[in-house]
Amino acid sequence: MAYRGVLEDIRKCINLGIPERVPVFALGELFNVRMAGITYREYTDNVSKMAKCEVDAVKKFDYDWVYLNPDDYIEFEPLGIKTKGEENIPLAAYEYLPASIDRIKNLKFPNPQKDGRMPAFLEAVSRIKKELGDSVCVTGRVAAPFTSVSLLFGVEKALTLPYENNELLLKSMDFLLELAVEWAKAQIRAGADAIWVGDCIACSGFVSSKHYNEFALSGALKINEILKKESFVFYHAGESSLQHLELMADSHPDVLSIGGKIDIGIAKETVGKRVCLMGNIRGMEVVQREVPENVEKETIRIMETGKKNGGYIFNSEEGIPCETPEENMRIMMQAAKKHSQYNQEEKSAT
Repeated sequence: MAYRGVLEDIRKCINLGIPERVPVFALGELFNVRMAGITYREYTDNVSKMAKCEVDAVKKFDYDWVYLNPDDYIEFEPLGIKTKGEENIPLAAYEYLPASIDRIKNLKFPNPQKDGRMPAFLEAVSRIKKELGDSVCVTGRVAAPFTSVSLLFGVEKALTLPYENNELLLKSMDFLLELAVEWAKAQIRAGADAIWVGDCIACSGFVSSKHYNEFALSGALKINEILKKESFVFYHAGESSLQHLELMADSHPDVLSIGGKIDIGIAKETVGKRVCLMGNIRGMEVVQREVPENVEKETIRIMETGKKNGGYIFNSEEGIPCETPEENMRIMMQAAKKHSQYNQEEKSAT
C-alpha cells in the first residue's frame, strides 16, 4: 500500500541516496480513467470524478503518487487557445495565437482561482491531498518555457522562431516562464508535493543537442531552480538520447525522467551519477502489449538495475495506454513493489 514515508524516500533519492524503498510510480491517467468506468470527457469536466478516479486508482493499483494531468492546455485556454476533444480523447488545440511581439505584450496572466478550468484543477489537487495525505506524492504539472511556446503558437511556429524571430522567442519564453511559475505555485498551495515540468518539444525528436543547449536549456534551468525552492521538480522530455540527457541534467531538476529507448544501466552509469533518474519501463511496447510474464521480467530488470546505489524512482517512460490489460498493470506494480526494497548488503555497499 502507498506509504507515509514516500516523501522522505523521494528526498533521499534526490540526494542520490538509498531510500527505505524505491517509490513506484506509473503514468497511468488514461488507464485509470478506463478503470474508473468513466469517459475522459467526464474526467476532464467533473472535478469530483477526476479526484475520485485518482484516489481509487491509488487504492486499487498501489501507486506511490498521483500525477494529475488531464491535458496540457488548462493554463493556456484563458490566453485564447481553442481546444476540443472527444469522449475518450484528451483535449487538444485547434487554434493557436498569432505569433507577434504585440500579442505577447498584451497578454494578461490568468487568475488560477477564477479563470477557465484552473480552479477545478486546483480543487481536484486539494481533494486528493486531503484524502490521501502524505501517503502519496501528489504531483501537478506545467510546461517548461520552450515547450510552452509550442502550446501558445503551435509546434511548427515554435520550432521556426529561433531562426525567424529570436526576439519574439525570448520574450515569449520570459512571459511563459512567469506564467508557469505562478501556475505551479498555485498547485503547490492547493496541496501538490511535486511539479512535473514537461519539455517534450525540447527532446531530440524535435531539436538537436546544440539547439537544446542554445534555446531550451536556459528556460528549463530557470523554472527548475525556482520551483525546487517550493516542491520536488520532475523534469520530463521523454528523452532517450544520452547527449540530450546530459544537457538536461544541466537544468538541475530534482529528478530527470528518461525515455524508454535508452538502457537504464547506461543512463545510471552516466547521467545517474549527477541527478536522480526516473523511468523507464515502456508503457505501450511492454505494459500494454507484452504477455504478463514478460511485463514482470522487464519490470524486475529495470527496478534492479535502476535502484543500484540509490538515486532512482521507478516509473513508466510515457503514459500507459487506456487499453492496457488490468492484469499487466497489476503485475508491473506488484513486481516493482516486491523488488523496491534494499537488502543489508546493498545498503552497506554505499
